[in-house]
Amino acid sequence: MNNSSFAAQAVAEGPQTLAPPSFNGMGWLVVINLAVMTIATLIGVMVIVKLVGDWVKCRDRDVWLSPASIYRVLGILFATGITLRCGAEAVNLWGWNPHDPVATGIYLTAKRLVDPIAVACGIAGLMTYILSEPGMIEQQRKIPFPVDMWLAWPMVKRMLRLGLLTFVAAIGVVSTR
Repeated sequence: MNNSSFAAQAVAEGPQTLAPPSFNGMGWLVVINLAVMTIATLIGVMVIVKLVGDWVKCRDRDVWLSPASIYRVLGILFATGITLRCGAEAVNLWGWNPHDPVATGIYLTAKRLVDPIAVACGIAGLMTYILSEPGMIEQQRKIPFPVDMWLAWPMVKRMLRLGLLTFVAAIGVVSTR
């Protein structure tokens, strides 16, 4: 038997619950987890696409170890870790079905396989941060200037709208299971 078969067997032999048994029948907690994991996955994908697009667009101007490139690498690593971890959990929650233990077992096994990769992305991001921090601080102190954080507000508004729609969808899914 392979690992997903063991997971499928555990689901088939376990309680026939509408969500993973660890939620202990708390539908509101399922809604919150389903929404948050889905929202985090979608926002992570949006950030990765934006940063990779910016990197490609500015590849002639931003050399490999420039502050802009390091900043993008950090964002890509952290967004990838969040996207993988939350995406695997979202697939598990959206696909939970005790009447289809084989598919549910595959989702559970996939989540366990993706988790170490997601953590590796997060650790790589932290290591990159620690390695670059002294040089970045030194560079940022050379010419002090305020940062206009509101330039990206349109993208943040799209993320917030997406989050609200996902939360509504999660309520709908959990309440109709």
